[in-house]
Amino acid sequence: KLAAAHKRPAPGRAPTMMKLTVGRGHRAATTVARRLAHVPAAAAGRLRVDDKLKAFVDDELLPGTGVAPSKFWDGLSSILEDMAPRNRALLDRRDELQAQLDAWHRANPGTPDPTAYAALLESSGYLAPAAPPFEVCSQHVDPELALVAGPQLVCPVDNARFIVNAANARWGSLLDAIYGTDVLPGDRAGAYKPERGAAAFGVAHSLLDESFPLEGEATWSDVTALSVAMRDGGAASLQLSLASGGEASLRDGAQFVGFLPGVPTARSVLLGKNGLHVELQVDRSHRIGATHAAGIKDVQVESALSAICDMEDSACTVDAADKIVAYGNWLGLMRGELSVPMSKGGKEVLREMNGDRTWTSAAGPGSVTLPGRALLLCRNVGLHMYTDAVMLGSEEVPEGIVDAMVTAAAAMHDLQGNSRVTNSKTGSVYIVKPKMHGPEEGAFTAELFSRVEGELGLPLHTLKVGVMDEERRTSLNLRQMMAATKERLFFINTGFLDRTGDEIHTSMEAGPMMLKADLKGAPWYSNYEESNVDCGVALKLVGKGQIGKGMWAAPDDMAKMVRDKGAQLAAGASTAWVPSPTAATLHALHYHATSVKEVQGGMAARAAEIASRASSQAAGLMTIPLLPAGGKSLSADAIQRDLDNNAQGLLGYVVRWVGQGVGCSKVPDFDNVQLMEDRATLRISSQHIANWLHHGVVNEEQVLETVKRMAAVVDKQNLGERGYKPLAPSFDGPEWHAALELIFKGRDIPNGYTEETLSRWRRVRKAMEEVEEVEQLFSKDAGGGKDELKKPAPEVQISPSPPPRPHA
Repeated sequence: KLAAAHKRPAPGRAPTMMKLTVGRGHRAATTVARRLAHVPAAAAGRLRVDDKLKAFVDDELLPGTGVAPSKFWDGLSSILEDMAPRNRALLDRRDELQAQLDAWHRANPGTPDPTAYAALLESSGYLAPAAPPFEVCSQHVDPELALVAGPQLVCPVDNARFIVNAANARWGSLLDAIYGTDVLPGDRAGAYKPERGAAAFGVAHSLLDESFPLEGEATWSDVTALSVAMRDGGAASLQLSLASGGEASLRDGAQFVGFLPGVPTARSVLLGKNGLHVELQVDRSHRIGATHAAGIKDVQVESALSAICDMEDSACTVDAADKIVAYGNWLGLMRGELSVPMSKGGKEVLREMNGDRTWTSAAGPGSVTLPGRALLLCRNVGLHMYTDAVMLGSEEVPEGIVDAMVTAAAAMHDLQGNSRVTNSKTGSVYIVKPKMHGPEEGAFTAELFSRVEGELGLPLHTLKVGVMDEERRTSLNLRQMMAATKERLFFINTGFLDRTGDEIHTSMEAGPMMLKADLKGAPWYSNYEESNVDCGVALKLVGKGQIGKGMWAAPDDMAKMVRDKGAQLAAGASTAWVPSPTAATLHALHYHATSVKEVQGGMAARAAEIASRASSQAAGLMTIPLLPAGGKSLSADAIQRDLDNNAQGLLGYVVRWVGQGVGCSKVPDFDNVQLMEDRATLRISSQHIANWLHHGVVNEEQVLETVKRMAAVVDKQNLGERGYKPLAPSFDGPEWHAALELIFKGRDIPNGYTEETLSRWRRVRKAMEEVEEVEQLFSKDAGGGKDELKKPAPEVQISPSPPPRPHA
């Protein structure tokens, strides 16, 4: 029945997969897999809500907040009645602008005349009018975002184990990070190797010498004991015994922040630099401490100051059941009670959120307490996402509006002191908003947050917004976007992966794009990164929020990250994304080496210089990264290599998203290098192939042959993976159809977003799995003997033509 509901490709031609009414410049009816059986929904006014979602909100989310269920649902209904039509109008505006760009590029193919192109963008409204003079004026922003520069983790909130690890990534073992990665060359597999452990200490000593140098010629490798000397008034000093028999002190005594007393030496020494901390843990009886001259058993580095709990690109939530998992994990974080049972060393343990950590102050009487967890932010979905978990009459509603209400309500447990641990100490809730196109959408988001605050009884501007600068229209209008959100803004971040995908889609009709690897070297990219920092500095975001940079996408190549990622801080960023707690620990060392405060202060002192380059940056941003001569100079081998790379990466991600519900994971590329993939990287690959296909750099037969050949590669790479559904030889599963749709319909998909295609085919896969479970249940031996009496499976229908989603 599933096969009949979704058309197979005709032999010898590029597959159409299904009836998909999609036109360039508008969102149209799409085919969504649904069971025809009635899905019960609880009514809340004109609102219809999935029963289980309503039960979650009423029975788990709201108790303890002071918000009655009727108040919550009436408030959500009121917001949706007013703002859902406007959400749709903003999406229509995106399509209207895209249609104008497409028509212009078809009439003016190739690299456009800069003056004529700028005139088009201005006359169409793509370029917004200049904002009146202003400064960012956000208040009550936690120091992890406003004052201290440090790494930022991004983690899917629908995975409880991952998200608890991310919350606890505030502190990480430097020795583990060195020993367990390629930062230290050599074999790291198998049981603990003492010689590798000694080498890891050697690297750690060198890093300590750089961040916390000792007086004279002494180095940390010379230290044999750490002791604390108390002085009059309660202050303390750190004394270090050396192998030579002498003693040494820190070159800068102020770097000694705190300690835990012990006999005969301190059990813990807390050091600080640039607002970040390092703890030296001492225990000569420990199996590692026993091998170190000074008895140091570990070097704990303050690592991820903040972590984004992601409901968007790295998550996989396609229905009410999935959203309840994501919402439930966020609620658990805000209550401080999210925990995960796991096996460690052959024992069952419960991983919980860490508590705060306290030391005796080295400055005098009293103590120093530091958070044991990253400050948690929540990334909601974009305006283009709609959900049927909540319906307004017969229409699906913008998922981001539902996200905002649930995110804020869950955070009320933290704000009201109902949590076991505190997240925000300033009374704020941090919501990252992705994929906004221009200042009108920023203003819409600011108004939505005001409405949510009003319905939940929160003070105005409690909800802060992080703006992802990842769409071309936002990059060109970033100042206006910041003006629209200036009372709530806590970060601007260059999401360069999605930004690359939008760069391709926006100029789809202009001509074929550069090789994928060359896109980052084109003029638009450097101007994009520079302009973002300049806007943050010029508009006084510094001291009130973050200027962020994008993800390190190669989680197994930590040596290269240590070498290269520090450049983002030298460019003025106060945070940059990392893919794992280990990466956060290693990246934290860059913030020791570079004082971001000094870098940004120097930029602020050059305000006139920054202002003078705004026009050249805008020109660079408007330079389209097209292939010279339409790609005619490229060799066939170069074209095929890029096509192979795109197709393999696309399939490698889609099989896990659609087939297994994994939104973000390490996916081996064409050369078997593990890369962190999410929907942003998928957007690039699918749009790049669609662009080359449209402009004749490749043809349909070549693409289909490549995708089939790469399917065999992906199947081999996933051999033995639990729950994996092979693409070959049938080439007919939901994963396969999703991949082909992203390619062959990529030009027509609004803004090149992959979410709707992935979500629809994921729902097909989930329905197929339900059918399989029922069939297995009803095919079991009912008699217990040789005769297998099999009951017929109940009829389960999949509808090929449900009501259209207004904006998918």
